[in-house]
Formats: sequence, structure tokens, C-alpha cells
Amino acid sequence: MKGAEIVIKALEKEGVDTVFGYPGGAIMPLYDALVDSKLKHILVRHEQAAALAADGYARHSGRVGVCLATSGPGATNLITGIANAFLDSVPMVAITGQVATPFIGTDAFQEVDIFGISMPVVKHSFLVRRVEDLAGVIHEAFQIARSGRPGPVLIDLPKDVALAELDLVAFDDAPDESPARPDAHQVATARHMIEKSRKPLVYAGGGIRIAAATGELRSFVTATGIPVVTTLQGIGSVPSTHQLNLGMVGMHGTKQANLAVQECDLLICVAARFDDRVTGKLKEFAPHAKVIHMDIDPAEVSKLRAADCSIVGDVKVALNFLHVRPQIDEWIERCLSNKAAYEFKYDVETEHVYAPKLLRDLSAQATGDTVISCDVGQHQMWVAQHCQFSAPENHLTSGGLGTMGYGMPGAIGAQLANPKARVINVSGDGSIMMNIQELATVKRYNLPVKIVLFDNQALGMVRQWQELFFSERYSEVDLSDNPDFAKVAEAFGIPAIRVDRPDQVQNAVDQVLNSEGPLFVHVMIDPRENVWPLVPPGKSNAEMMEAKAV
Repeated sequence: MKGAEIVIKALEKEGVDTVFGYPGGAIMPLYDALVDSKLKHILVRHEQAAALAADGYARHSGRVGVCLATSGPGATNLITGIANAFLDSVPMVAITGQVATPFIGTDAFQEVDIFGISMPVVKHSFLVRRVEDLAGVIHEAFQIARSGRPGPVLIDLPKDVALAELDLVAFDDAPDESPARPDAHQVATARHMIEKSRKPLVYAGGGIRIAAATGELRSFVTATGIPVVTTLQGIGSVPSTHQLNLGMVGMHGTKQANLAVQECDLLICVAARFDDRVTGKLKEFAPHAKVIHMDIDPAEVSKLRAADCSIVGDVKVALNFLHVRPQIDEWIERCLSNKAAYEFKYDVETEHVYAPKLLRDLSAQATGDTVISCDVGQHQMWVAQHCQFSAPENHLTSGGLGTMGYGMPGAIGAQLANPKARVINVSGDGSIMMNIQELATVKRYNLPVKIVLFDNQALGMVRQWQELFFSERYSEVDLSDNPDFAKVAEAFGIPAIRVDRPDQVQNAVDQVLNSEGPLFVHVMIDPRENVWPLVPPGKSNAEMMEAKAV
């Protein structure tokens, strides 16, 4: 077998069925081997989209996403998507072509040190110099990518290694990868702390989806009656409609969630990492609370906020041993009273389409298994605030890196992971231009992805911050020269509609939910509309700015 054939067989051995990529010179032997393989290759139109689509595939399916690129610019174009996966703990294997080994280090055509470039944003990088090592490297890469705290792994494959032949190839079987069991003493301590608390609160993060611990978290909440707040990545871990779910916490979190954090006496952090967008001013985050911190990664525990009880290991096991019900009736009543008092209002008087209401209506009329893949900006926060999710794997969004252009490739990945799912990409007029070429991918594979584009003729989130914190000195946020995006979509062969008025919203919602095949919905919104509430930089979460009349 040639080295390239070994790679393909090893991928098949790992259970891979779909790969995302873009061919080129150094990776050409691998593409030649793909012709005779069972793998489905998805040709994207930019390598960044290959990595982001592999990310969306992995998030929705729970499996390792795989992307391919050639050497030089092909490899460097993957880096944003790899970094996105690294910061959000998404399992991914990226395979890059490299110049032949005799030319490495000579500044050969399309040679870059992708091994070195990728090091800060991967769990591990490999440069394979011998064909004898290939099968083992592929196996080890997958094991690293999906074990412990997941993340991306890069394999750099020189062209001569891909072309080299080997007579006898041994493929390893996947080992048992069960995460470590938590320490029994720490679990007992946590039980005691929960039992004694009078204002406990669950702070649920993205690691719940990664650990497949959604069922265990929900059972814990039911057994204990403890209210829940979630991070951006934790949305859906407890259904949005659950009575005890107070919503997202942090910079654009709900008022009831932020107030609950500020008042609680015990913060039960489950697979979250005290990110700055969640905590606001860290010293004033949950100032009266003791902290139980559960995580698979010991590096995260007490990294930013000292934990009074540390539970490192499988959060599924830990949660199952914490079913103790504290006496918190008054606390529950207070949290639910705040939730009712501060719920979002949608009867806004405006002649424009009100994006939060459109999203609320779309979400309320969709089935519970609808997947929404978001870009980054104001629309991302509106989705987090106003859409209902019944599972965390149905809310795909770039968290740690905040990658504009994530939404459409992420939606493509999710749709290919689950062809029967209804997948919607919510984007903004700034974000969509980052990877708009992937409309060609949607069309080529006739993917029934629905794209809802909010167009406010501006880089909305940057404009909002310049309005609030830079004395309305607007700098390079004007996008009033946007194209007619509906016509752009139609030029790619994708049906499109335009929504300019509130009375057109229901028809658009109906088409998104009931039409076959892809659809592009171009929604014009008020360029002055902002996202509320907002915790200003350097302030505690109790100091929220709230909406003013537009």
C-alpha cells in the first residue's frame, strides 16, 4: 500500500465517513487515493471553511471532524478553523500535505512550517517522516483528539511519504477511552456543601455537550431543584423551556441569570471555565458563593476562580452521586419571580423587522431538533437570548475565538452529519462575507440549509460598542454598500426572498420551516438596534446596561 492509501484505510478504521477539503500539489497523492475509497469528500471553496465545516460536523455528531488541505497557503488557511476548535474543545484531525522530505527547510515552493505554526492551537502536531509510522500516527491522532478534553490534532504529510510503499500494514484497534472517575472524597464534600446551601446555582458550560452528560445534568437538576444558568456553549444542556433554566449568564446574559449569580451562596460549576465574557469583573463574580468546580481538565479547575471543592474527572459520574435536595424553596421562588419580571418583551413599536421577535417566532414554531449554526456578532447574541434549544448539540456557535464566518460552514458540517435535520444558519451582513463562497458548496451538494441573514448595513457589534464606549466616533463599521444578498444567492443558484417589513416575517418563517432544499432569507433590520442587556467592560454582572428607546 502507498502511504496515501494507508491514510485512507486508517481513517476508515477510525469510523470516518465524511471529510472536508480542497486539493493541491502536495496533498494530491491523498486525493488520488480518495477516488477508490468509501469516504465522502466535500469540496469546500476555501480551506478555512473545510476546518469550520469539520468543526460543525464534530459538534453536532460528537465524532471527530476531519479536514484536508495542501501545503503552504492551503495549510495556513486551516489555522483559523483549527484555533476555533482548540478554544471550544472540538475534536478534529487536520491533515496537510507537505513538500517532500528532502525539500523541508529549503524554502521550497508552497513550503511552510505548519507543524510549528499550529503548535499553540492544537493538542498535538505530527510531522510524519516514515511511511512505516503512518497507520500508528493516524490512530494516535484520533485518540488524542477525542480523549480527555477534546481538541484538534494536525498531521503534516510530506509528499514522498504519501507516495512511498509498504508491504505489511498493521492498524490498531481503538482502546477504551473512558474518562477518569472523580475522587470519592471530593464528591462527598460536594454533597455536603449542596445540602447545607440555601441559595445554590448550577453554572453549566460547554463541556456538558462534550462529555455527553446532558441527561445526567437534567437528572441532577430534577433531583435537587437547583436553578441553572448556562454559558453560550452550554445553551441547551437544560432545555430553554425548563422552569429552572434562568438563561445565559454573562455580558449579554439575561438579567435574572446575572442576578442569581450575584446572590447565590454556592456556585456549582459544571464543565465551564469562568471565561471573561461570563464573569465580567472576576473579583465580583458570585461574590458570596463557595465554588464546586467539576471538569475533565485539571488545568481549568481553580485557574481563574479558586474552587472550594474540586472534582476532576467524568462529570457524568460526579453528577449521579450528587442527588441531594437542599431546603431552597425561598431561593427558587425568588429566582422564578425574577425570571417572570425580567422576561424579554417582543411588542416593540418599530416599523422595522425586529430581529429578536423573528428569532423567537422561528424558534417557537420549529421542531425541537432544529439546528441553528450562528456566525459572530449581534445576531449571535440574539440567537442565544431568544431561540429555544432542547439539546446543546443543536446550538453551534464560535465561542472562544469568536470567528466571523463560522456559521455557514458549521451548518454545512452539521447537515452532512445529520442529513435529516433541519439546519439553519443565522448570519449578519458582516459575517457572511467572510465565507460567502460556501454558497457554492451548499448548491453543489444541494444541502437543505436555510440561511437567515440579518442586514443592518454595519458591523453591528463593533458599531454598538463605538456608540456606547467610544463617544459615537464610528470607525470603519459602515457596510451601506452591501450587495443585494438575495440576488447574490440567486446567482449561486439558491432560491432567495427578501424581508423588509414586519408583516413579511411570518411568510419567511413558514418558508424556512417548510420549504425543501436550500433557501436564503435576506432580512433588513434597523441599523440602530442594539443587543440588551449589556455588562460594560470592567464592570460586575450586576451593573447591566438595559435597552433605551431607539
